[in-house]
Parts: sequence; structure tokens; C-alpha cells
Amino acid sequence: MNSMSKNVTVTRGSPVKPGFPATVGRGADADCAGIAVVTVTYNPDPKILERQLSQLPSAALKIIVDNASRSELRIETQRVAAAYAAIYLQNSSNTGLPAALNQGARHAGKIRPACRFLLLLDQDTEPGAGCVERLVASYDRIATAFGKACCIGPRLVDVSTGLDHGFHQIRGWRWSRKFPSSDSQIPVPLANINGSGTLIPLKIFNELNGLEDDLFIDLVDAEWSFRVLAAGYGLYGVPDITFRHRMGERGLRFWLLHWRVWPERSPQRNYYLFRNAVWLMRRSYVPGVWKVWAVVKLAITVLVYLAVDSKRDEHMRYMWKGLREGLAGTAKDCNRST
Repeated sequence: MNSMSKNVTVTRGSPVKPGFPATVGRGADADCAGIAVVTVTYNPDPKILERQLSQLPSAALKIIVDNASRSELRIETQRVAAAYAAIYLQNSSNTGLPAALNQGARHAGKIRPACRFLLLLDQDTEPGAGCVERLVASYDRIATAFGKACCIGPRLVDVSTGLDHGFHQIRGWRWSRKFPSSDSQIPVPLANINGSGTLIPLKIFNELNGLEDDLFIDLVDAEWSFRVLAAGYGLYGVPDITFRHRMGERGLRFWLLHWRVWPERSPQRNYYLFRNAVWLMRRSYVPGVWKVWAVVKLAITVLVYLAVDSKRDEHMRYMWKGLREGLAGTAKDCNRST
């Protein structure tokens, strides 16, 4: 992991002592005392963030890392964090999503060295009451069934469209999505796990040196997934646990063989998408099927923004910049070891 900015302000919602709480309830509360939930914020909607925190287990360690939100939103985020006994870390600049998640994970390790799991959340994800407890309870069953340590994640449903994001799999030479029934209790082996809602054993996170800071925002979960699988661990989806999620800045619902959600992005986000996709295409541990699929997706992205977006010229400039910088990436950028 890259080094983090030292300009960090730490605020605790309530006193927190190293290690587990002195007394922990039995059952789900006892299990959830071993979880650190890390949420990264950047100009969040305080109401959504408050709903998220209200749905987390009371025994879990909750950490919010703010990436230099606007001052009025920083104040609101601090207020919400304090109301739910969450630790609030304030960065003086936007360090990017993976760097901030890594920062939160490191802080969790200091506050509760005995933590077993990390739960990563976007600022606009709502787990639903009791769903985190159920996800944690599923872990040992899944790891035992497949005979390996793993990362697991819930079904994600897009709030604006109501559509299921599905679970990514490789089928032959197809990069596809599987949509199991929402009451299915059969875990789904994955080729890529969505970042928000991922439950990660802290041992795996530390062994693989966390997320890749340089990606900044896009394809962070894809790179992590490929590295987890290359190291011999598993990735599994849990179909009967659902988190509400917001895909991209807005989501466009359209039909192509089945209903799909296309994220509407800013030109800057498309820069990171194109640059990071090229970086990943040049890495040996990234599946060839994904590389082919990524080329197709980037081509479709160009066509979509040319056809329907009023800022098409700006989008094209940022996409081209991302392609150029991805191709010119250094050896460190394009050949991270597993």
C-alpha cells in the first residue's frame, strides 16, 4: 500500500479501548464485535449515511474516513458519526477510495487488534437491519463448505432502478452475471466481487497488503478480486442477503437481453475507468476473459457517451487521456506482483 497523508484528524464518537469490549453479548453481538466496518465518504448525503450506520451491529467497530468533503458536509458527517459511536477520520485532501479504505483498516487494527473481519461500505450503501449479522454468520459455513478462506458479499440492488446487480462469473470465454433467486441459500462462486458490502478476513487483507491506492476509484474491487483468487482464496456471493446500493452517480435502466443498469459517470470518472482498465489488462494475474470483456465495455462506453451525453466532447477528452496514461504506465503501475 502507498503511504497515506499525515494530515488526518481523528474524532471518536465514544471512548474506544484497544481490543474487544470488556463485555460482549452472546450470539450475533459477540460475533459482530469482531467486525470493523469502514465507510469512506466524499460529500455524502448525511441522511443516507445515518440510515447506514443505524443498520450496523451495535457491537461492531465503525470507522468513517472522510476524503476532504465540503466543510458543511464534514460537520454533518461528524455529527452522524458521533450519534452512532463511530470513529471519524478526516483527511485534508481526497486520497482516493482504496487509500482511505486502507487507512480505515489500519486504524481498526490499532483500535481492535483482535478484529477478525473488515466490512467495506460505500457511503450510499444501506445494508438493512440484521443483514450484516447474517452475512457474518454465513462466513464459516461457506468457508467450510468450499474448504478455503474467502471473501463474501451480499446481493446488491440498485436503489434508483430496483435492479439486481447480479454476481460476476466466468463461463467459458464469457464474462457474465448470474441472478440466483433471492431466497437461494447456495453460495455463488465469483470471478469478481463488488467492493461495497464485501466481508474480508483481516488476515487476508493484511497478507495481500490491502487495496491498490494508485487506482484511486474505479476497478478497485476488480483488481482486489483477481489478486485474492490468484493467491488461492475464494470469492462467494450470498444471494439471500441483500444490500441496497447506488450504482455510479446515477443509473440508467435499459434492456439488452435482460434489464441492465448503466452507470452515468462524470468525465473524470471515465478517465479513471479507462486508465485503470488498461493498467489491469497488462497484468498477468488478471483473467484473459475479463480483458476481452473490458475492451468491449470500453468501446460501448465510448459509443454511449457519443450518442446520448451532452458533455460528449469532454468525456472523449478524459477517456483518451485515460487510455494514453494507461498505456504509458510505469512498470510499478502495470506489473504489481500477487
